[in-house]
Amino acid sequence: MANPPRRPVNPMDAAEALFKPVKKAAPPAIERTLPNARELVTLKIDRTILEYFQQAGPGWQDRLNDTLREALKDKLSDS
Repeated sequence: MANPPRRPVNPMDAAEALFKPVKKAAPPAIERTLPNARELVTLKIDRTILEYFQQAGPGWQDRLNDTLREALKDKLSDS
């Protein structure tokens, strides 16, 4: 029995042999975050609300976060 040539003789087969076959993509990894970790977001709010929280000086983002947490306290405890 004759052995087939190691290299493709047809130019089209030679070109196809240069590309690796497409592998099936792995499922995306589940992102795990630390509890109570903060996340950087962009948020559009009314100017009056922004001015209200900024008028007391630095820490306005923490105060805004605390106010939102307080507003959702009952809903967050149900989960």
